Amino acid sequence: MDYHFKPPSKTCATTGKPLSPGTVCHSVLIEKNGVMTRFDYSDEAWQGPPEGHLGYWKTVVPAGNDPREQRLDPDTAFRYFEQLSEEMNPEYERRRYVLALLLLQHRKLRLDGSRPDDCGGVLELSGVRGEGTYEVQDLQLPETVTRQIQAELKVHLATEWN
Repeated sequence: MDYHFKPPSKTCATTGKPLSPGTVCHSVLIEKNGVMTRFDYSDEAWQGPPEGHLGYWKTVVPAGNDPREQRLDPDTAFRYFEQLSEEMNPEYERRRYVLALLLLQHRKLRLDGSRPDDCGGVLELSGVRGEGTYEVQDLQLPETVTRQIQAELKVHLATEWN
């Protein structure tokens, strides 16, 4: 059976002081009211597991939340895609194309078809929940460019849309 627990908290459960990335912390799993809850303690505040614990372990606090390392939130990405689709600013066509590819992967968009045009081709898309129809220029960007734009989008969405 797999269990999924939240990542280490940002503060010590005893002192309330921040847990710094790269430092040792102690994590404890406790059941409260039928819910498994994780508590994290700094190495200095650790006095052993509290009574009634289900498990405990020693770990290293991961690096801070660098927006470039964050996962893409598909709902936020979809809202941004819709905004770009309404504005239809040619400056953002590459972002819109890469967002469309990501949203296809995350099953937020569906590819209804494609058609040739003077610039190469157009992807015909629709939202999986019945959201609009969208036409996106099929830019067929090189993988390196696509990855760079994905990284920029993650930062943009994490810092300005969350």
